[in-house]
Amino acid sequence: MTRVALNVLTVIILLLSRCCDANRKLLVFLIDGFRYDYMDDLQNLAGFREIVENGVKVDYLTPDFPSLSYPNYYSLMTGRHCEVHQMTGNYMWDKDTMKEFLIGTNPDSRLPMWWDGSEPLWVTMQKLGKRVYMYYWPGCEVTILGVQPAFCEEYVYNPSEKNLIDSMENALNMLKSDKADMAGIYYEKIDVEGHHFGPHSPEIQRAIRSLDQAFQTLNQKIKEKNMRDDINVVLFSDHGMTDLKWMEKVIELDNYIDMTYIIKMMDRGPVVSLWPKQDKFEEIYQNLSTVDNMNVYKKQEIPDRFHYKNGRFVSTLTLVAEPGWFITENKAKLPFWKNGTEEAEGWQHGWHGYDNEFMDMRGFFLAQGPDFKTNFRAGPIRTVDVYNVLCKTLGIEPLPNNGSWSRVECMMRSSAVRYDLHFVNGLHLFSVVL
Repeated sequence: MTRVALNVLTVIILLLSRCCDANRKLLVFLIDGFRYDYMDDLQNLAGFREIVENGVKVDYLTPDFPSLSYPNYYSLMTGRHCEVHQMTGNYMWDKDTMKEFLIGTNPDSRLPMWWDGSEPLWVTMQKLGKRVYMYYWPGCEVTILGVQPAFCEEYVYNPSEKNLIDSMENALNMLKSDKADMAGIYYEKIDVEGHHFGPHSPEIQRAIRSLDQAFQTLNQKIKEKNMRDDINVVLFSDHGMTDLKWMEKVIELDNYIDMTYIIKMMDRGPVVSLWPKQDKFEEIYQNLSTVDNMNVYKKQEIPDRFHYKNGRFVSTLTLVAEPGWFITENKAKLPFWKNGTEEAEGWQHGWHGYDNEFMDMRGFFLAQGPDFKTNFRAGPIRTVDVYNVLCKTLGIEPLPNNGSWSRVECMMRSSAVRYDLHFVNGLHLFSVVL
């Protein structure tokens, strides 16, 4: 065979391979607050074990800073750090418009200003003429860059196991019938139980076993529908969880500063945003700098490794607690705190949001399907890497992002498509080359 003929044949094979990849569907699960070690006991978790044996498991997933939900929801779906996509907290404030983002629950949380900083994967898919179905995914109801997914079952607090099973069945049917090219399902119960009872509690163990039952059902339905060779399934969390001994480890700001000097305070817990009055800024900064078990940063002094300080909604002072500590204005104002007896009821025993390199903040990542190796253990990856994996399985070109292809390439089967890496304005730009 001549060299020219061989080259033509190679190109045809590669094109056919790429065409076949493009017909594959993607099902994504975002499991809120599922710590990397929650599935260590795989012998008693048959659903997780089957996915691990048939696919890929990473050692752990390092979240973006802050290790909170909304910042990492967007990092997972854009491949960009928080200071790039601008979703820098669960609670944000814009000093120019005086608008607030309150963990996505208030009407102003749907304003484009919070969401249009970067283009999430489901928007890219819709722009390409693909159809995305999303179930309880926070933000899927928002018009982002003028686009919404083909279908959005709006977020409700703590979707039930029945919600999860029903959404899995619906998603598989939509993918099987070619009504959807990608489906995303959000599940919150692991995070809720971790907050309420702590990461080592019997309640979190029961929630994990319940989720495992759901994944056993998923595995069975994929087989029944004869979809094993046609669908990639990717599962990940946004962050982990750590124990909170909050009665013993509370930092009360009004013990150190006059709160009337604060124009705005957003959030409480591991990361708190403060906007002091300008003429009191240095005084507030100096007083807070003496507080134990907490770091206080002026905006431009925030460590570069956080990839956070250039965010549009980052406050003039950011407070970051040491792991296990909780920052608030005054613990008497915390929910269910009884001033008379100083007895706590019904409060939290687990929390997240701390330094993203803290081990307990690590999340998990699993994947199975025709594009992934089987029974393969991969090294640690980061939240921003996940986006490139999802784009690869969908056969679409990633937008410029902060992820590393080299950290995730090992988990993929050999492919006709190669990603070349370039750098544009601090972002990694991938191009698809045949």
